[in-house]
Amino acid sequence: MIRLVRVLVTGAGGLLSSKLTAAFSEEYEVVPTQHSMPMDPRALVMNIVDRMEVFRVISEVSPQIVVHAAAATEVDKCETNKEWAWNVNAIGTKNVAEACSKIKARLIYVSTDYVFDGTKGLYNENDETKPINYYGLTKLQGEEFVKQLQNFVIARTSVIYGWHPRKLNFATWVIDSLRNRKMVSVVRDHYNSPTLADDLAKILEKILRTDECGIYHAAGSERVSRYEFALKIAEVFELDRSLVKPVRMEDLKTWIARRPRDSSLSVDKLKKQHITSSDLAKSLQRMKSQI
Repeated sequence: MIRLVRVLVTGAGGLLSSKLTAAFSEEYEVVPTQHSMPMDPRALVMNIVDRMEVFRVISEVSPQIVVHAAAATEVDKCETNKEWAWNVNAIGTKNVAEACSKIKARLIYVSTDYVFDGTKGLYNENDETKPINYYGLTKLQGEEFVKQLQNFVIARTSVIYGWHPRKLNFATWVIDSLRNRKMVSVVRDHYNSPTLADDLAKILEKILRTDECGIYHAAGSERVSRYEFALKIAEVFELDRSLVKPVRMEDLKTWIARRPRDSSLSVDKLKKQHITSSDLAKSLQRMKSQI
C-alpha cells in the first residue's frame, strides 16, 4: 500500500507518543523523533531545543502533519528549573511551529489543562487561560507560538495515563503501590479529566481526518478527583481500596508547584463533531486488558 501522508511525531520516548505512533501507523507513514537514544528503531534524533536540528530534520522528513507531543511535563521540576522548562515547552514549540510553517505542514500541539487556574472546572475552549504554575505558563506560551500558524490544532488534555515500559504515571503508580500493599495518599479535592493515552491517540487520529483548525479539549469524559480516580483504579484492577487514603491539597507537602484545584475539561466541542472519549471505567478496563 502506498502511503501518501507522512506524520512526524515528537517525543517518541514518552507514553503518548508511543501510543500515537502505534495508532497512526495503521494508516499513515509515521516518523517518530526523540531528543536522544530513541527506543523505537524507526525514530530519528531531534532535540526540539536545537533550532537548526529541528529545521533540518523536519525539512528532510517533509511531513504533511506534525504532532508535537514532546514536553517537559514534570510540574515541580518545571517550577524549580524554569530555564529548562521554558526552553523545552516554549522555545522548543516555537522551533517546531516555525519549521512547520516553512514547509506548510499541519501542526497538532498537545497542551494541558494546567493553562487554567482551576477556579471553575469543566473548562471549554473559549474560557480564559490563567496558569498558576510555571509548567502551565510555558505550555500556554507554546500555544501562542502555535497560533501563529494558519493550519494548527491545539489539543488540551488532562492526566494522561497508561502502560509504559520505563515511566510511571498516576495510574501505574497506584497499581504498583497497591499490588505491593503500600498505602497511597491521594488528594480528594483536586479534580481533573483523566485520559487514557490509547484513547487520546485515537481522538487525535480522528482529528487528523478533519480539516478543522483551532483549540480542542481532548480528554477523558469524566470529571473526577484524584482520590475518586485512585478508587476506580483499585476497583477495576481488583486491588485493596482501603489502602487509598484521602488527603487535602493543603496537607500534601510533597508538591512544590501550585496545582489548579479543578482543571477538568469539557469535551462537548469534540462530541458535536461525533468524536467521543470513553468513560473512566471503560478506559481502565481497556488498560487492564493490555496486561
